Amino acid sequence: MAAVLEEEIATTTTTMSFLDEDEDLSDSQIQILLKEAEQRLRLQSTLSQVPQNPTEDNLNTNIPHLDSRADRSLKPCITLSKGGAQLDSEYVRQQADPQGAAAKIKPLETTSAKNERLKKEKEATAGPQWFNLPKTVLTPELKRDLQLLRLRSVLDPKRHYKKENSRAKPPPYSQVGTIVESPAEYFSARLSNKQRKKTLAEEVLAGEKETGRFKSKYAEIQSVKTSGKKESYKIRKAKRTAKR
Repeated sequence: MAAVLEEEIATTTTTMSFLDEDEDLSDSQIQILLKEAEQRLRLQSTLSQVPQNPTEDNLNTNIPHLDSRADRSLKPCITLSKGGAQLDSEYVRQQADPQGAAAKIKPLETTSAKNERLKKEKEATAGPQWFNLPKTVLTPELKRDLQLLRLRSVLDPKRHYKKENSRAKPPPYSQVGTIVESPAEYFSARLSNKQRKKTLAEEVLAGEKETGRFKSKYAEIQSVKTSGKKESYKIRKAKRTAKR
């Protein structure tokens, strides 16, 4: 404001100096007077916009007001109660950790929990020396196949295997695989789709239909067991009547 008043005084002094001279004004002097008049008009318009006695209403005219809907969503972080002022813990947590990194931090693992976890990981497989075989999941199908493998000497009497304990338990670590035939022996060693079976039990039953060895072996055992008994006498009597 002081700078504007000083400019006004300087302009008025210049104008008075031109008016005091009796000579006619030149074109340059007329241009100066016109510029000074224009400056005075601008100064008067600026001073008219400034209030003479500024009040609180005049000072707050340029401050934007908040939307009423936004006022409803704003919640204070401090609430008053009978016990006194209370600070909202959720607000403090959001300010301290806006990205929620604290929730992603894993809790400290105790020594016992770590040892138990390592023990489970170690017992999950047989180890790298045994190609990390997984634990045996004993299903009814696998249990039946293991029983057939234990009785493999009965299935093929021409082959001799090492005897096992009758109470042998299933292996703790095992894995079931599929034999893939070599393409070089496509016709000689490859089974046809009709001969292929899903389980070992189905393969054994299919072989029994072709050979009938189990049926003849059962009849042989039964004849030994029933010799000298009533059933054996009935069989011999039936043979005699058939010859007549």
